[in-house]
Amino acid sequence: MAENPIVLMSTNLGEVRVEILLDQAPVTGKNFLDYVNDKFYDGLIFHRVIPGFMIQGGGFDEQMSQKQAKAPIKNEAANGLKNDAGTLAMARTSVVDSATCQFFINVKNNDFLNHQNPSPQGFGYAVFGRVTEGMDVVQKIEKVKTGSRGMHQDVPAESVVIQSMRVMHQDVPAESVVIQSIRIV
Repeated sequence: MAENPIVLMSTNLGEVRVEILLDQAPVTGKNFLDYVNDKFYDGLIFHRVIPGFMIQGGGFDEQMSQKQAKAPIKNEAANGLKNDAGTLAMARTSVVDSATCQFFINVKNNDFLNHQNPSPQGFGYAVFGRVTEGMDVVQKIEKVKTGSRGMHQDVPAESVVIQSMRVMHQDVPAESVVIQSIRIV
């Protein structure tokens, strides 16, 4: 089975590596990777930071202008993945299948965001990835000073910018490479 892709998120506060769990969240994972490959997130910010809860980004630039997203996707919150510390999940409105480009990183276990039942109130938020390196950067972002900007609350006073997001090519350890010799007669 192929390994899940790793995305390198470079921010002005450091780098975070994220495993995209395509094996458990194929629709959500592909949606996120499509945005990454389109360089959609480059220059956007973490626009909502709530200590002890989560950091949210992927929808607004530094002027708090919302970037035009693609069509909403099906909510995969019933995939068995939990909104635990270090996981990425899709942000959405109160409409179950309304997630587009915005995502959040849980900074603690947020069980109340997990799938409980098929009702709109109990459906939950779809987890599709997990931080594999850089949780210290996530915690740095979590601790920034926030305030209100226009109708938005919990906005970092100084922008936390996603400089780029790129899918990393999996490095193959040298000891696992098998060299075959071909003899041409």
